[in-house]
Amino acid sequence: MDRRKFLVGAGMSMLAAAAPVDLLAATKRGGMRSARRVHKTGKLKLSFFPYELKLRHAFNLARYSRTTTPDIQVQLEYDGVVGYGEASMPPYLGESVESVTKFLNSLDLGQFNDPFRIEDILSYVDGVAPCNRAAKASVDIALHDLLGKIMGQPWYKIWGLDPAKAPVTSFTIGIDTEEVVRQKVREASPYKLIKVKMGLDKDQETIDIIKQMMPDVPLCVDCNQGWKDKEHALEMCHWLKERGCVFVEQPFDKEWIDETAWLRERSPLPIIADEAFQRLPDIVRFKGVYDGINIKLMKSTGLHEAYKMITVARALDMKVMIGCMTETSCAVTAAANLSPLVDFADLDGNLLIANDRFKGMTVENGKITLHDIPGIGVELLK
Repeated sequence: MDRRKFLVGAGMSMLAAAAPVDLLAATKRGGMRSARRVHKTGKLKLSFFPYELKLRHAFNLARYSRTTTPDIQVQLEYDGVVGYGEASMPPYLGESVESVTKFLNSLDLGQFNDPFRIEDILSYVDGVAPCNRAAKASVDIALHDLLGKIMGQPWYKIWGLDPAKAPVTSFTIGIDTEEVVRQKVREASPYKLIKVKMGLDKDQETIDIIKQMMPDVPLCVDCNQGWKDKEHALEMCHWLKERGCVFVEQPFDKEWIDETAWLRERSPLPIIADEAFQRLPDIVRFKGVYDGINIKLMKSTGLHEAYKMITVARALDMKVMIGCMTETSCAVTAAANLSPLVDFADLDGNLLIANDRFKGMTVENGKITLHDIPGIGVELLK
């Protein structure tokens, strides 16, 4: 048996072993504090509304710029308990308020009278229509919030994770003028890892500004498919390594598989997949092409699949990063529950918007801090 087949088999075996436990059974055994009795006579009720996210600064990437992000806020109710979720839709996902609304309207969650049937519910949601990953994630997040509230526990505890193992989170500085870059660096002063968007001609100038202002803080860079030449990319990886960079994210177009594998073999820095990586089956396909994956709930259809992704990636000896889009604290905090399992975190999407609806996880001295709030760990702001 060759190494790849062995690792894939090991990953799938671990996936079965590490899949979320029978939550209702665990509650009945008394292993978790139950905040509310679960009645089998109720039904799941889904509601939602559009909510445009307003960015504090223009979000400039190698391929486009924007000042807002379309978003849909979701509520899932059962027996008087409400779980919150959301679908954030940056342009490259290919989803819109119209497509998410159409998908959510097509769901018949009222057929389920037991919210603990998480496998059945999410399998049904996933099978209603292909793609629609952010729409599916919104239901997944709301269902996890609902179940955690019913059990009276936050999800990192349900998964048995130690919140002290959560990593630092990076703070993102987009492509911009020197004046705005300097302003963003000042805003990033509490953070212990800076993520720099790259892919244009002034990449080195941006790095020089940041290192001048924060000489001791390590960097990571995200090219968002912006680099066009593999020899130049390799030179940049060596240049970045000398300036304290710890990894490079999505250097080339997601279709450039051979070029990425070439760079990975020669680069002094790990190469992490973002736009190229979407769902669970992609992990095996990218073994040997990338060193690691960036999991985002809006790509993975939510927490349930993201948990499985981490298990399989670890079995394949790949690095794991948990990221986000521009989102409210709802989706960002949901993702943060998985952070004790990962190598890197980029969970600052809520900090980039000016109209957050929730209070959730916080960043203290640069480190993700999870709080003892049942569900995904958020509360509506008053």
